[in-house]
Amino acid sequence: MVHSAPVAIGEVHLALLLSGPRHGYDIKRAHDAWFPAERPLAFGQVYATLGRLVRDGHAEVVGTHSEGGPERTVYAITDLGRERLLTWLDEPAPPAGTAGEEIIRKTVVALHATTSGADAERVLSAQRAAHLRRMRQLQRRAASSDPVRDPGREPGRSTDLAVRLADRHALLHLDADLRWLEEAAEALRAQRPTSPPDTRTATPAAKDDQEPLP
Repeated sequence: MVHSAPVAIGEVHLALLLSGPRHGYDIKRAHDAWFPAERPLAFGQVYATLGRLVRDGHAEVVGTHSEGGPERTVYAITDLGRERLLTWLDEPAPPAGTAGEEIIRKTVVALHATTSGADAERVLSAQRAAHLRRMRQLQRRAASSDPVRDPGREPGRSTDLAVRLADRHALLHLDADLRWLEEAAEALRAQRPTSPPDTRTATPAAKDDQEPLP
């Protein structure tokens, strides 16, 4: 299960430029290091985003250099870009759990797609398995980066802390989703109509068997 890139990708680019001018390739590498759980940025997306930031006055081209390879355009954040980034940071993110989440959309669609609920149960079962796999991946990564379990690992790097915090958020979110999936599956099972016993092939009991023993 691979998550999509952050929605506020423009603000992330601006944050990556705060420490100094960068070219597109460097921005991509830094982004992927900041968000290892997300889908790696495509170079096309990086340069398209930088183009929009330059167009809107939030970034500017400050030169080019080759570093022994192809010539690369270097970008820097502007004062307007810093203002945009700080404004974005000050605004709380929308709370999770809205009806727009894909997991809910799929379940609702599956419920409407069949009167038996079988499709919805299949969706819930597959989603639960995917959540468990993702949780195990995050738990393994947390264990491998734990300085107590791995004394040779260099502690104190801000990138490591940011990744651990992001992974912890993802784990808690997945755990909440998992509880919802289990409740939804239980609700589906509870509303499933029970079939009456089939008596068409039942063998009638003998008369002697129906009478009490003396």
